Amino acid sequence: MMNVSPIIETRNLSKSYGGTHRVHQINLAVQTGQIFGFLGPNGAGKTTTLKMLLGLIKPTEGTVNVFGKDLRNNRPDILNKTGSLIESPSYYGHLTGLENMRVMQHLRNVPSKNIDEALKIVRLENQKHKRADQYSLGMKQRLGIAMALLAFPSLLILDEPTNGLDPAGIGEIRELIKSLPKQYGMTILLSSHLLTEIEQIATSVGIISDGKLLFQGTMESLQASNKPKILIQTNDMARAEKVLLTQGYMPRILGKRLVLEYLREEEVARMNKLLVEHDIPVSRIEEHQKSLEDIFLDLTGKERSL
Repeated sequence: MMNVSPIIETRNLSKSYGGTHRVHQINLAVQTGQIFGFLGPNGAGKTTTLKMLLGLIKPTEGTVNVFGKDLRNNRPDILNKTGSLIESPSYYGHLTGLENMRVMQHLRNVPSKNIDEALKIVRLENQKHKRADQYSLGMKQRLGIAMALLAFPSLLILDEPTNGLDPAGIGEIRELIKSLPKQYGMTILLSSHLLTEIEQIATSVGIISDGKLLFQGTMESLQASNKPKILIQTNDMARAEKVLLTQGYMPRILGKRLVLEYLREEEVARMNKLLVEHDIPVSRIEEHQKSLEDIFLDLTGKERSL
C-alpha cells in the first residue's frame, strides 16, 4: 500500500485560555477518503480543535498541516479546497435560501450550477425561494451544509451536523454524508457527542475528552481492543478463586462474580469441571463483551453525561 501523507495532520496542537487547557497536545491524522468521526462529550474541545484546523483561532502551541501544507503560511490556498460548517449555520434571514447561496457563490467564486447541485443534495431545491428566517431548524442546518458543499471541496469539516434535526432529518444527513466520499471524492471530518451517529457514519474515529485525544483509529480497531470476558457465579467465591489460582487461571472477584480474560470454550468447560470436582457448584457462566458505548464511557469517564 502506498504511504500517502494524511490530509489533516496536527502535532501537539494545544489551546489554553487563562492557563487552562481547552485542547492539549492533540496529534490528529485524518487520511484521504475517510469519514473521520471526532467524538466526545460536550465541552471536550471538539469545536476548539476544528476552529484551529480552519485558522479561526490560533493555537497556543503545535502545528496544523492540511493537504501537506502548514496552515500558517498557506491558509487561503487550504481554505479554497475546504468546506465547513462550525457551530450553527451563518445566513442572512431576510434573504431566501437561493439568495444566501448566491452570496456564498460570489465569495467562493464558483459556477452557478454548483448552487443547484448543492441544494439538490440537501433536498432544499423546493424551498429555495423561501426566506431563510422562515426555515425550520433542520432546514437552516441543511442550508449550512449546502453552503459548505458549494465549492465541492476536497475536505469537508462539519461540527455536529445533525444538531437540531428530527430523526428523519438525521437519517437523511447521515446518508448524504456517507455518499460524499465516493460520489465527489471528499474527505470528511465531523464532530459529534452522539456515539450512535459516529458508529453509523464514520470509517475512523478520534475520541476526545477534557481536551485530550484518548483514542484514534478505525472503528474495527476500537472494537478489536475490546476482548470479551468470562464471568462465573458460584456460592463460594473465595474458594473458587483459590482453586482456579492453583490451576494457573487469573480470576478476579468483581461483585458476586469471578471475572477472567477471554478463554476458549474447551478451557471454560475444563474450568467448570474443576470447580464442580471441588464441590463448588457453578450457578452461571457468561461471556460478556462491552458495547461501543461502554468503551466510550470507560475512556471518557462514566461520571460525564453525554
